[in-house]
Amino acid sequence: MYKLNNSTFFADLGEPCSVNIPTQNKSIPFDPANTDYQQFVRDIKNGVQLNDANGNAITGVELTTFISTLP
Repeated sequence: MYKLNNSTFFADLGEPCSVNIPTQNKSIPFDPANTDYQQFVRDIKNGVQLNDANGNAITGVELTTFISTLP
């Protein structure tokens, strides 16, 4: 399971800037060169649960839209 983190730098925009792996207390930046990020993208495309910054599961159209924005 992954949880989106909202940007503190762009707090007014509230846009995700990284993803957290709660079970590992690890944050992964949205950087296509980062191997953890590459694994995150593979996992999400293969159905691993993604939660928003509030802990709510992202499903359906929202998830499809989010995946289409990933670099």
